[in-house]
Amino acid sequence: MAEAAGSGGGRSWKRHIVRQLQLRDRAQGGRFLDVVQAYTKLLEKSSLLVHFTEKLQAESFDLQAPRSGRETKGCVLEPGLGPTEALQTLKIKYQGQIAEMKDVSGELAYRIIELSKLLKAKECKLQEQKTRLASLSGRISELEAEQQQLKGQAKDLGSGNCAMKAEYDALRERYQFREGELRRAAEKEQELIESLVRKKVEAAEHQNKKNERMKQAQLSRELKKATKRTVCINVELDEVKPKREEVKVPVQDLVELEGCEKLWKRPFRSASATSMTLARCVDVFKGLLDFRLKRGNSISSGSEVCYRSMPICLVTCLPSRVSDVQEAHFSEVNAVKFSPSSGVLATGGADSLIRLWNVAGGRLESLQTLEGASGSITSIEFDPSGCQILAAAYNNAAQLWRIGDCKSKETLTGHADKVTAAKFRSTLHQAVTGSRDRTVKEWDLGKGACCRTINVFSYCNDVVCCDNVIVSGHHDKKIRFWDSRGPRCTEVIPVEGKVTSLHISQDQMHLLSCSRDNTLKVIDLKMNNVRQVFRADGFKCGSDWTKAIFSPDKSYALVGSSDGSLYLWNMESGKLETILSGEHRASVNAVAWCFSGRCVVSVDQAKKVVLWQ
Repeated sequence: MAEAAGSGGGRSWKRHIVRQLQLRDRAQGGRFLDVVQAYTKLLEKSSLLVHFTEKLQAESFDLQAPRSGRETKGCVLEPGLGPTEALQTLKIKYQGQIAEMKDVSGELAYRIIELSKLLKAKECKLQEQKTRLASLSGRISELEAEQQQLKGQAKDLGSGNCAMKAEYDALRERYQFREGELRRAAEKEQELIESLVRKKVEAAEHQNKKNERMKQAQLSRELKKATKRTVCINVELDEVKPKREEVKVPVQDLVELEGCEKLWKRPFRSASATSMTLARCVDVFKGLLDFRLKRGNSISSGSEVCYRSMPICLVTCLPSRVSDVQEAHFSEVNAVKFSPSSGVLATGGADSLIRLWNVAGGRLESLQTLEGASGSITSIEFDPSGCQILAAAYNNAAQLWRIGDCKSKETLTGHADKVTAAKFRSTLHQAVTGSRDRTVKEWDLGKGACCRTINVFSYCNDVVCCDNVIVSGHHDKKIRFWDSRGPRCTEVIPVEGKVTSLHISQDQMHLLSCSRDNTLKVIDLKMNNVRQVFRADGFKCGSDWTKAIFSPDKSYALVGSSDGSLYLWNMESGKLETILSGEHRASVNAVAWCFSGRCVVSVDQAKKVVLWQ
């Protein structure tokens, strides 16, 4: 209906315009015809007047005498004039009328010319308007056809959108259902694991009690047998010495008993001696059992050999004052890391050097300089044993040093662009590197070769490792989780800025990210969602490699700002705890917190290393 009304309205205004143009054309054409007819009549009258004048001149010569009261063609002659004078008077009068008529005819001719020009202009304009009207009509037809086509496409898209929405709703319902099933399966799995662990603990306790009872019963039997045996002792000597050849108790049985040397010094055994021996034997049995458990591997333990557990800090001390300041490198310092023992500090800079520092008495003392890198150092990592250092560099490689050696032990090559991060894994002789070439590589340090390459879709700024998961932070504002056994991407968490650093807590329950939107985000690794967001007035992330860290006890989050200040947030309250400033005059690139929790080190773009206590 609307389309019909629209098309009918378009034809009506077209007909109206054509009708108005036709009416104007008729009016102007009628006026022009009137002017032409008037001009024609004037010409006819002028010709008639000329003819009449010539006739009068011919007749005037035939007149002999004037006549009083004579009328000639309606003209009255004055009395007393002769025929010549009368004719002359008439001639002058008619000549004046002829001149007036010529003037009028000239004006009319000029007006006719102007009107003809105006008519021609109007005709040209009318023709142009007709042409324009025709083009507009064609354009309107094209637009109407295009409108119809677009309406059809919109209808098709609408139906397609409805179908896709139905599919999306179905997929969403399936996803929610699957997610619920997965959550219930995870809860059931957790319950089963807890139940299995409880049963194992109960079985172990039951077995230990049973073993203790059996051992106690055996020892009791041995003691009863020993009390029934006779021991001969020579008491004549000053020093009482047992005659071993006369003792009938086996030496092995005596060694197992506490105070066995007193058995051959006494002719009897007391109840106290028996009870002490039993307790001691139970302790020895427990020690042997614990030693066997420590040496043996349980059925559920993996075949991979892991590092020793890292030191655990129970209480972190907040830094409040500057203890030492050093100019560490020849150019800006990009990375800093404490050893697991907290006694050695490593710094890496754009001068391609790694410097080791002894941290003692609140001072930094230079220990060693590691050379061999041919590019700017971007990341430093100690292995959990504290014997090796792994560094990432801008020479498209990562390099491995052993503490005490000045030269690089191993160079890990294979990336096509700058290496931005290098981290040890929890298993021995394994490491992970991230690069600008949009890959993350896993390395076998024993062979010095890449064992797996993961395409991570974007420029990688930092990586961290859990047991079987690798987490990478990217330039495209996303944090990706990779199953290293696959490898496959298991989770993607978007953030609002380019990710500059990642740091995982020691209990591997939370992940701290720093990004160029000037925020720190705490991610719950169990639920894979953002738990907290830290921001503060004045804090600004100074570079694409600004590092943020947890405190060793996970009570605080620490990061350096572009104005040279250190910002520290309380994890429990989520509020800014303190701001440390005054020493740095340039952007702080990285910070490190020692594992003992007693001191903090920060490095900046002005070559400085600052120790806070």
